[in-house]
Amino acid sequence: MITRQQLPRPVKLTPDIRRALVALVLTAFITSCSDDIQSGDREEQNPPPETAGGFVGYSSSGDKLTSCGVCHVNRNGNWSGTAHADAYATLEESGSARDFCYGCHTVSENGNAAEGPAGWNAVQHAAYHDVQCESCHGPGSDHIEVPDGVSPLASLAVSTETGNGCGACHSGNHQPFVEEWSQSRHANVGFQASRDGCKDCHEGQARLTTWGVTANYVERQTGELLPIVCGVCHDPHSNTTQGQLRFPVLSQSRDDHLCSRCHDRDESPDLSDESPKTKPHAPETGLLFGTAGWFPPGAGFQPGEIRGTHGSAANPTLCAGCHTDRFTVTDPESGDFVFSATGHLFRAIPCLDEQGIPTTEDCAFTTEARTYEACADGCHGTQENARQALDVASIRIDALASTLEGQLASVPPGEIDPNDGRYTVAEGATFNVNLARFKGRVQPSTTHNSFLL
Repeated sequence: MITRQQLPRPVKLTPDIRRALVALVLTAFITSCSDDIQSGDREEQNPPPETAGGFVGYSSSGDKLTSCGVCHVNRNGNWSGTAHADAYATLEESGSARDFCYGCHTVSENGNAAEGPAGWNAVQHAAYHDVQCESCHGPGSDHIEVPDGVSPLASLAVSTETGNGCGACHSGNHQPFVEEWSQSRHANVGFQASRDGCKDCHEGQARLTTWGVTANYVERQTGELLPIVCGVCHDPHSNTTQGQLRFPVLSQSRDDHLCSRCHDRDESPDLSDESPKTKPHAPETGLLFGTAGWFPPGAGFQPGEIRGTHGSAANPTLCAGCHTDRFTVTDPESGDFVFSATGHLFRAIPCLDEQGIPTTEDCAFTTEARTYEACADGCHGTQENARQALDVASIRIDALASTLEGQLASVPPGEIDPNDGRYTVAEGATFNVNLARFKGRVQPSTTHNSFLL
């Protein structure tokens, strides 16, 4: 496993390197780029692009300088610190390399719109080592020759059926990121945004715009709506945070944490609104931090005072600690590898199929039907301990919610009217019942903060 400390550092632009880059860029404007890639320092590195589908690869593989990086210096410097920039060596050092593996650990037709074989799959040369710019953007030779005329754009759409995008490589039993993601709500939230205020979290383009991402991509030009695809949460150009995420998950700040930027919405009724809500929406962060719910006057405690263990420093990555757990599935009889779960179903305790592979199907809250490994690892000790903790808390909260529902049943109907310009105790209590039974069950809210509930 590659750790961040093991990754190569970005290229340090000393004065000598800067002068060399400037000279090379000027040469590109004075002479033909196609001539340039076959002369000087590039001759040893790059075979003629016509034999490799127009892919030019590295200008200098020794210092991770791509041909694209000669002009796009900052992009190259940031990219050189990612796992993509060391993909070829990672494969070689794994001891498990097979011929079919190299197409995803090099520049090839995988991940872009080019038709193969191309790049490494056409010419096995060091110039095509690693997952470089062209792996996603496609061949760069035309852009080098006519920089203003051809701008190869990467696609952010995700599919395992085409060679274009992340799914071309991040799929299969060993890397089933896309297969798992495609079953998750992240893949299915798009197009549900009926109001402008919803789009920021339900449409990929809107989320990127909100975050100030100005990079161009295919769907930005075509207008094709995207759900929350890989490129929304992950930055393909930089590794400034763990996992190439756009914002950290190793954070106790609700303002900085990646997940809380969407999962932190209607956690409590907005009493300043003309129609205060009686149902929560995306209250997960508020539950973790103890601020979710309606707090009646004289409750004896304040929002944020009751913060459960899951929302404390004992769980340093908050949501990610449970919802992106990775584990390997093996055959119980032979011990052979079956599946490498990536956690991209985003389910903390997913149900398992007959092989032990996580699924989005519904099932009982037992250790036979589900895996509680994310809970057991380092916290609850065993999966059975975790199951019992959830079971005990859920039974108690379910009983409390049922009691409150019984009391609400005797309240005159006029006391629960969000459009009458006032907010009653009965409406606040209704909000809290709906928070306890979030998405129809007590388990989700119970897990996030049983003490608050």
